[in-house]
Amino acid sequence: MNMNAVGIDVSKGKSMVAILRPYGEIVSSPFEIKHTSSNIQSLIAQIRSIDGESRIVMEHT
Repeated sequence: MNMNAVGIDVSKGKSMVAILRPYGEIVSSPFEIKHTSSNIQSLIAQIRSIDGESRIVMEHT
């Protein structure tokens, strides 16, 4: 089973997101999302569409 790491750097109006698998395999290069309902729903759908289990780590700045 694949274990995905979703890193989210949260700031006031937007967040930076990167998704990796073990050994540094890049699932998604860092990208920015704004804190809108539609963008957050899209991020959730993207994470759910990735094979394997995902762990999400959030850091605030």
